[in-house]
Amino acid sequence: MGGAAKEGGEESFAQALARAQEKFKEAGIDRPRLEAEVLLSFVTGLTRAQVLARPGELLEPKVADAFWRMVERRAQGYPLQYLTGRQEFMGLNFKVTPQVLIPRHDTEVLVETILDRVDKGRPWMAADVGTGSGAIAVSLAYYLPQAFIYALDISPEALEVARANAQDLGVADRILFLKGDLLEPLLKGQGCKGEMLDAVVANLPYIPTGELDDLPKEVRHEPRLALDGGKSGLEVVARLLPQAAAILKPGGWLALEIGWDQGEKVKELVRSLGVFAGDEIICDYGGRPRCFLARKVEVL
Repeated sequence: MGGAAKEGGEESFAQALARAQEKFKEAGIDRPRLEAEVLLSFVTGLTRAQVLARPGELLEPKVADAFWRMVERRAQGYPLQYLTGRQEFMGLNFKVTPQVLIPRHDTEVLVETILDRVDKGRPWMAADVGTGSGAIAVSLAYYLPQAFIYALDISPEALEVARANAQDLGVADRILFLKGDLLEPLLKGQGCKGEMLDAVVANLPYIPTGELDDLPKEVRHEPRLALDGGKSGLEVVARLLPQAAAILKPGGWLALEIGWDQGEKVKELVRSLGVFAGDEIICDYGGRPRCFLARKVEVL
């Protein structure tokens, strides 16, 4: 793409899309045409429909230069969502930065699992542990107008992004953002003042350290802190479980995103605590085990 501004300035939308699509195909990107359209839409400030409706329109030199710089970075494996700064999740538009994990559509199963099981007619409280972009916390608050959510993360940069998303989507008044390790801020009385929770929801790091270097190129651009689950992949999850057991109300829900092969190991960890029952594994849209769900027993 050397001399991209000169070449790009002489190209129509249709020509630029075709050339970017071919570049992405060569780079092994799964949806080359769609991603080319998304990037051209982003740099022009037009919707994808508007871009497609103007195939003969020429790219202005500055726009062309920005487009081809993004195409180059994407072809080298830099995530599309970090280039555009946005990602859709649960039908909502979230800001994302390289300081947070990119929300995946498979994680929507985690949110939907809670939405399907809580009593929407009463106020309730939940914690989103390792909130990152705030996708889970914000989605729960958005679709459950009587909910109050504690969003916790050890990264101040992640909390800044999550706050911005809560503000943008109009739910900032029902989310309290707390910096700290897992549920420690709540267990120490910060925020909830000893009140017990109806749900603990978490998409924590669960990839074994030894597998991180084998992840797809795009994923390796995401924060290692949000991916690294320690030697077993479940070290962070294992630390959360006794904390969740201590803070959940009887009957409260524990919902965790897990790796496709971790269900039985998580069941063993949870059952060893002796306070959860009814555990189940819920699959994502691709049929892969994705969500572990259990409920704190009503009577000990």
